[in-house]
Amino acid sequence: MIDSSVTASGLTSVISVEPSLIHMDYLLFENFWLCLLLIIWIGGIFYLSSSKGSVSRTFPYFAPVLRFLLPGSDAVALRKDYLVVRKLGHFFGYGILALLASGVFYNSSMPSLAKFWYLFAFLIVVVTAALDEARQSFYEDRVGSLSDVALDCLGGLSMITLFWIIAK
Repeated sequence: MIDSSVTASGLTSVISVEPSLIHMDYLLFENFWLCLLLIIWIGGIFYLSSSKGSVSRTFPYFAPVLRFLLPGSDAVALRKDYLVVRKLGHFFGYGILALLASGVFYNSSMPSLAKFWYLFAFLIVVVTAALDEARQSFYEDRVGSLSDVALDCLGGLSMITLFWIIAK
């Protein structure tokens, strides 16, 4: 609540601001940037789960890099290597998702979220991975896979475990 009074000139002036209002504004924005990064990262995951992230559309961008790193590889070997890179992308992409979610929940001002931050972070990983793979099954050039969900969850769980070790 804002207290005000009328001065000698008849204008209203603010005398004091109740501290709880300032505190509430702080609580609303304490994790704003981390939450924003988390939302953007999830958006990126869903963008890449569309046809735009299919092997046929992304391989041409990665093939020159793989040819440079692995000279003398034939086309079949490059495709296999690219699939390994994609699976590593799943693992580390969901690891980053877990890191962002861990930061949001670990630093939460809500005691239940902060106490069980690791469960909420893992829940974000599992739900995002499951929705991502389910979404891919609706595209002609994509395949939804339970093994990818498992790999995503493993990447997330690895990062949550690392975060837990460092945070303690």
